Amino acid sequence: MNLQSCVNIKKEWDIVGARQVGRDIAKKTGFGTVDQARIATAISELARNIYLYASEGKICFEVIETVNQKGIRMVAVDAGPGIEDISQVMEDGYTTSGGLGAGLPGVRRLMDEFDIKSEIGKGTEIYAVKWTR
Repeated sequence: MNLQSCVNIKKEWDIVGARQVGRDIAKKTGFGTVDQARIATAISELARNIYLYASEGKICFEVIETVNQKGIRMVAVDAGPGIEDISQVMEDGYTTSGGLGAGLPGVRRLMDEFDIKSEIGKGTEIYAVKWTR
């Protein structure tokens, strides 16, 4: 994977930085304003999860292109405690922080492709792709 840009997430303000970098890449890639907002929202959720549950990690962005599609791939990586039950965190309303429990299920709905891998004690990697229309 040829990642174009990565933003380290260590403090709350980094969430804003990641959101801005992702939105800028989405705009340059040709996404309309609505999809730019969807991508920025997904980035906010991924970065906030890193900040809240793993303390630090990073979100990397890559512009991807096939014969007839162009898009953005985001990879959120942390070395936090990992997720014990991925199917549970993908249920709407499930939360351990007192939030709405809409974060990861929301990211899955906002993006065209979504995958999550996690190992207890080693961390979590989340891949998300959005294609231009």
